[in-house]
Amino acid sequence: MEVLREHEEEEEEEKQIFVISNELQDLEDKLSKIQVHIPNVVPEFDWSSIDTSQLPASYKTNSAKEQMLLQLADNFHRQYAHLCPDRQPLFLHPLNECGVEKFVSTTVRPTLQPYPELYNWDGCAQFVSDYLTMEPLSSPITPPSYLPSPTTTLKYQRGNCFGFSVLLCSLLIGAGYDAYCVNGYATREICMMDETREVCPLLEKSKKEKVKKYAVKPPRDLRSKFELQQVAKKEADIEAAQKKKQKEEEERVMEAEKPKPDPLYGLRVHAWVLVLSGKREVPESFFIDPFTAHSYSTTDDHFLGIESIWNHKNYWVNVQDCWNGCKDLTFDLGDPVRWEFMLLGTDKPLLLLPEEEEEELDKEEEEKGFDMPSSWVDLIQISRKEFETRCPQGKKVIQYKNAKLEKWAPYLNSNGMVKRLTIYEDPECFRVLEVKDWFENREDMMNMRQLNKKTEVTTEYFSPGHIQGLKAHTYKTMEPETERTMEFYSETRVDGLQKRVENAKEMTEYFEGRSDFLHYRHTMFGRRIKRAQILLINTESNARPIVQIKEQFHRNPEKPADEDVAERIFMILEGRIMLTYHCKDDYITASKKEFIKQKDVDNKGNKIIMTSDMCISYQVGSCVKNKKLLHLYEMMLKLMEAEKQLKHQVWESETEVLEILKIREEEAAASKLTVSMYDTERNEKSKQQRETMERLMQEERQRQVEQDLDYLAPFLIQMGSTEKMSKWQALRLKEDCLNDFKHRLIDKANLIQARFEKETQELQKKQQWYQQNQLSMTLEDEDAYLMYCSDAMFCIRILEIRLNRHKEMAPQKYIELEEKLCKDPRLAEYLKFNV
Repeated sequence: MEVLREHEEEEEEEKQIFVISNELQDLEDKLSKIQVHIPNVVPEFDWSSIDTSQLPASYKTNSAKEQMLLQLADNFHRQYAHLCPDRQPLFLHPLNECGVEKFVSTTVRPTLQPYPELYNWDGCAQFVSDYLTMEPLSSPITPPSYLPSPTTTLKYQRGNCFGFSVLLCSLLIGAGYDAYCVNGYATREICMMDETREVCPLLEKSKKEKVKKYAVKPPRDLRSKFELQQVAKKEADIEAAQKKKQKEEEERVMEAEKPKPDPLYGLRVHAWVLVLSGKREVPESFFIDPFTAHSYSTTDDHFLGIESIWNHKNYWVNVQDCWNGCKDLTFDLGDPVRWEFMLLGTDKPLLLLPEEEEEELDKEEEEKGFDMPSSWVDLIQISRKEFETRCPQGKKVIQYKNAKLEKWAPYLNSNGMVKRLTIYEDPECFRVLEVKDWFENREDMMNMRQLNKKTEVTTEYFSPGHIQGLKAHTYKTMEPETERTMEFYSETRVDGLQKRVENAKEMTEYFEGRSDFLHYRHTMFGRRIKRAQILLINTESNARPIVQIKEQFHRNPEKPADEDVAERIFMILEGRIMLTYHCKDDYITASKKEFIKQKDVDNKGNKIIMTSDMCISYQVGSCVKNKKLLHLYEMMLKLMEAEKQLKHQVWESETEVLEILKIREEEAAASKLTVSMYDTERNEKSKQQRETMERLMQEERQRQVEQDLDYLAPFLIQMGSTEKMSKWQALRLKEDCLNDFKHRLIDKANLIQARFEKETQELQKKQQWYQQNQLSMTLEDEDAYLMYCSDAMFCIRILEIRLNRHKEMAPQKYIELEEKLCKDPRLAEYLKFNV
């Protein structure tokens, strides 16, 4: 019994272990399916730790006018709080980077930049968005307590929405726009710069279609209207079902991607820029989000309310109700009923009632007593390097809906890539669908590359200037005789080739602007016998066998229609040539001819004569006589010669394809970048030339100074009049100059020798004193003595070197001066026999 009980207990324990193991396995499976998204933790930047020692005094103190402005702002805020106790406190005078209160209007510094890209609002907004790193507000429902200057924001390349807006507003006002900073409320996506639910701007298709004012009237439709109605009805039913299904699918996707409700909806503080219509030919007022550089209508749902706006001249408080967001707001800043201004003297005219106009004009001078002080911020300066670098550390990544956009500064990547857009199939961005790369400054002129991951088709786009006139290249592999499409800039080519489509069996070429009116050529190839040898050496003898060549021509108005060829087909293997002419007016059929080629001689060696069965023709119009056999024979000979030339042209086209593929492989491997001759930082050759020129100019200036030094002037003054000089006077002048120079050299040597002996004697005296007082000296005295000896020995060594060098160089200098005196134009005439 006990044995049975123990056996049952063991089985029970095994069952429990099995159940526990199954539960653990289920738990592991569930845990493995859970995806943990680790956020990118960016360390917060400490604005209190920045170096403010080099900032100007205007950043650290307030002038008397600025202090008065702060008092006016406090008074204005007290009145506002009394009249509107339910509204949030105004954003008037936050602390700057030096901890000093500054009025927000004086923080705006209008500046016009020297770059053409920053002259329009979209270029300014894109630069601010790319150049700065976004920092969220410390409290999402209250404005910040600090607002650094635009120059500091640019220096550290970071800021919150208020810093972004002030910088962008400064650039826009400097460019001539009527721009304002806005303090208001926006949605969570705008405040947090969340674009994961937005479609990438590069993927948005333009819906604008060009409307043709003048169009050719379509021909009369002779089909049955009843049948067309029945077909249209069926198509409409099918289309309606597809639209319904698509709408249901879109609603399902939207419901799945719908963000969670925001508990702070309507309370999130945000700052953006308002651009009013009028200046710079802006037709309609609009908003700019400085984080993304996107423009929005003033009635957009993303913006939920406005507290105040300001520019460099004044400050306005919104008095209108924002229960419906910004949709019902009127941006007439001269209307005091809707916008309460802080200072008089604004450039916005006030809307006055007729009975109040005269009284207001009388009081205008009394009330206009204070103007906005000038900005305390330094001039905003953006260097060329900063403008080109754009993104922090030269790179920026933006996540969109099913897409990721990466940006780089020019010349940062060795292949010249400046932008990459990766498109995904799924919202989780795991399965790549397509990759688009943009390039700049490439030597091969490639500006874009597009890769479809599903079809493995690559398309390369080129700017004008490629060595082969290439415009676009679409391919799967770089192996020759495979499927590919090449587009060319036809105006840069002699043959007017616009596009070439090729695969293993055929090649199609499209032309434009040719004098022979050719616009289409299609070549069909046969199967190769020895394919292994073809790809190594492409000669006309081992080219792909041609089966058929078809050409099409536009109408030549100088020829009659029945003599102007519209299409000609060379059936090479069948030995036939088919011609089709253009249709004549008032005819629906075209003339045709078919030539059957035969050998020039038969099997017996007899010459074959042209017969009527060698040409089958159809001539439109029965009254026209058929042409004679001689004329047809001459025409056939010309066509046979044209066939030979066409074969050669097709071979040249194949050779050109191989050459382009070889060039593209070399260009892709090298990835060389071009540097403008005006780019002084990157153009090494230009930099070396400039440094060489500066060095030569410096040497020339030094030589000019030496030439300007007249070594004969003191001796000529002693001699008096030197208009007429004798030979003896010239020799005396020369000897006096050389003797004086010799004495100066000796005096200099004596001076160096005296200093050398003096330093040596002082060192010897110091050494004797040390030997006498060595026992009674302290450690500090010994250190001082050793330091003195070290300095004295160094000084003596330098004097010794200078003396030796002077003794070596003095004779050479003496000889150089003697040669100069002999060549001097004032003495050479008298000393030419004594040189």
